[in-house]
Amino acid sequence: MRTIAVEEHFAAPGFLDGAGRKLKERFMQSGPRGLRIVKELGEVGEKRLAAMDAAGIDMQVLSLNAPGNEQLEAADSLALARASNDFLADAVKRHPSRFAGLAALPTAVPDEAAAELERRVRQGFKGALINGHSRERYLDDKFFWPILERAEALDVPIYLHPTHPPKAVIEAQYSGFSPIVGSILINGGWGWHIETAVHVLRLILGGVFDRYPKLQIVIGHLGEGLPFMLPRLDRNLAPAVTKLERSLGDYLRQNIHYTFGGFNFPATFQNLLSEVGAARIMFSVDFPYGAMAEARAFLEQLPVGAADKERIAHGNAERLFKL
Repeated sequence: MRTIAVEEHFAAPGFLDGAGRKLKERFMQSGPRGLRIVKELGEVGEKRLAAMDAAGIDMQVLSLNAPGNEQLEAADSLALARASNDFLADAVKRHPSRFAGLAALPTAVPDEAAAELERRVRQGFKGALINGHSRERYLDDKFFWPILERAEALDVPIYLHPTHPPKAVIEAQYSGFSPIVGSILINGGWGWHIETAVHVLRLILGGVFDRYPKLQIVIGHLGEGLPFMLPRLDRNLAPAVTKLERSLGDYLRQNIHYTFGGFNFPATFQNLLSEVGAARIMFSVDFPYGAMAEARAFLEQLPVGAADKERIAHGNAERLFKL
């Protein structure tokens, strides 16, 4: 069974000493796992391929690690996007059957971002990854719509990856704890996921998918809690209230795709499957944060038939990313 992991990260040279400096500092102080992550982020050659082979991963769809370039000033954001995309293009060129790429975009300058997206798609990239809000502005803001318009026109998806909540939210909701508890709560313990779920709801309620009905967004972590809330969202935010063309559930089932992203949890998977169906779910590891062997083992024991397992393992990614 072919396996395509679609949320796998890398760090271009200089990233962890620049835009990703705080991330590197946190990992360097966190013990052996953090040191391993820093090392593995920068390696997109034979060692990564050997680890993929050992775990039974045929292809990784690579993207620049969070925090990406979305929080930078315009000129710095553009420079980092181009440099990281050049690095990624070279990695894909060297191993075209094993790696595919999602472009980093300078969201601070949407016209330039749209042009960079088109340039990279023409070069062979399969879409883009955006790390949440851009300096506390969300993609439902029409300022960013040139990016969304170009993605729809090119028929490529945008992976919406988590980032920190805005500063005011952190101060109001995540302060008052020990440094380690606060850091986990803000990030992968809770804040990242709720932040991304709200971002998706903003896209829907802001009319993005009515304006760009063919646009496809990918989110990780088995849906960032949205599948659990889907029936209640449908009931409380019906079209009569939102004035949208469709129900929230329709957008979540027709414009959003979902990946594992380190959430190898059977009950959570069952909930996602029951709400959106196997055609909307894709395998991922969230490497180097998730373990490839663990994710591959989770894939094997999914409670679905052989045809649906093939769709989740590779078929849905092949269709969406044109692999």
